[in-house]
Amino acid sequence: MTYQNPQFREPQFSGGARPTAPQLPERKVNRGGSHNYTRRGRIRTGITFAVGYVVIIWAVFIINAVVFGGGLNAYGIRPLDFGGIWGIFFSPFLHANWEHLLSNTIPGAIFCFLIGLSGRLAWWEVTVISLLVGGIGTWLLGGPGTLHIGASGLVYGWLAYLIVRGIFNRSLIQFALGVVLGMAYSGLIWGVLPVTPGVSWQGHLFGAIGGIVAGMVITSDDTLAQLQHRKR
Repeated sequence: MTYQNPQFREPQFSGGARPTAPQLPERKVNRGGSHNYTRRGRIRTGITFAVGYVVIIWAVFIINAVVFGGGLNAYGIRPLDFGGIWGIFFSPFLHANWEHLLSNTIPGAIFCFLIGLSGRLAWWEVTVISLLVGGIGTWLLGGPGTLHIGASGLVYGWLAYLIVRGIFNRSLIQFALGVVLGMAYSGLIWGVLPVTPGVSWQGHLFGAIGGIVAGMVITSDDTLAQLQHRKR
């Protein structure tokens, strides 16, 4: 049995509407766009990608050298050969020698870490765009009868993205970082020109173009302030 208190009156609200509860700040979940990441989550993601990149390319190189005697290098990009088009996806993991491997290890790890600070989604988007644009461009214009291997196309794509993203995101910090990286790695500009025999300048050039495209089109690296500005 229920009882009613005749003296109780339900409070009345002006306008017939009840007050809404205050909005709590959205909890960061360390996934999705950059604005969803905590500082610790950003650093952890950056380290994960940097270490993962180094471990994978070194493991593949050692297995290729010890087990296959370098035979896996045949799975690089072979321009205008449909049998070699799958090299677009395999070539970044393959390296000709220790010098080739070492030249891509340190800058690649640094760029992976810096992009990883924007979150997993941003890293994957930049990497996939750089991989596809760089790989397809190399397959089309790399020169018949040549073989292209190495992660340098990705390295150039990551660097180009880091240099230009501040312009498209209108971020002073990102722009300043891009200027510093551009000055620190200015010597790499020669890699996009056909000046060194045996170097895949096509892979470098189209990888860099892919990085610029990524900087133009992706939005997963936007900060919360940038997202709010876009909604206005």
